[in-house]
Amino acid sequence: MLELVTLGFMQRALAAGVVTAAVAGYYGVFVVQRGMSFIGSGLAHAAFGGVALALLLGGEPLWIAVPFTVVAALLITWVRDRTELSLDAAIGILFATAMALGIIFISRIPTYTTDAFTYLFGSILSVTWTDLWAVLAVGVIAAATLPLWGRWAYATIDREAARADRLPVRLDDYLLSVLIAVTIVVAAKVVGIVLISAFLVIPAASARLLSRRFLAMTIISVILGAGTAAVGLFASYFMDAPSGATIILAQTSAFIICLAGASLAGRRAAGKCPECS
Repeated sequence: MLELVTLGFMQRALAAGVVTAAVAGYYGVFVVQRGMSFIGSGLAHAAFGGVALALLLGGEPLWIAVPFTVVAALLITWVRDRTELSLDAAIGILFATAMALGIIFISRIPTYTTDAFTYLFGSILSVTWTDLWAVLAVGVIAAATLPLWGRWAYATIDREAARADRLPVRLDDYLLSVLIAVTIVVAAKVVGIVLISAFLVIPAASARLLSRRFLAMTIISVILGAGTAAVGLFASYFMDAPSGATIILAQTSAFIICLAGASLAGRRAAGKCPECS
């Protein structure tokens, strides 16, 4: 095990996986509590359109996919705010449009490329120094938003009260959408576009089962995300299995354990309730 950690590619993979999962866990609490779970999948597929465009133009996928996905996130938020359409409808429209563009872009590439499949299904063991620096930058940005956490949490718990207190709720919606979009693009190389929404949802949902306090949920979600990323990465190496899928299965296992624990705690509480006897 110790020899494995000394390998350069494993160090980069571990750092990228843990930081990405921790950041996704941090934002994921807001995604889950605001009922925005579908946005992870929608923006991930929008990222595919950006990656495909980059491959067609012969550019670096990360630098083209980021603005492409950010624009999609802003459009989703704008459509939700300016029309009577629901968030799911706005995501569905951009989801389909970006995927269609991605397919068209891929079909125009004259030679076969494996990069598209790398982003679709993830390849954490092939993370480069450029990818790692991008992941670390996303981590620093997430840390820089900690002073805004209280404001975001307030708007998540009671949006109307936050507006009444004249907090910039709408501006925060756009900011949060952009940050989630950037995180998704960076994470696509780690876990894959197909599975990235799980990074945002599963640790946060598990944390929701363990605590109803927003601060505790956020901390637990970050810890679960980072921990399961490390466990899943090592498990994938020893099992010779796809890393992204193995990490998601590790997160799912943690969710099942949290679900069982919450169910057991609920039954014990019910057994102690005089009114239930």
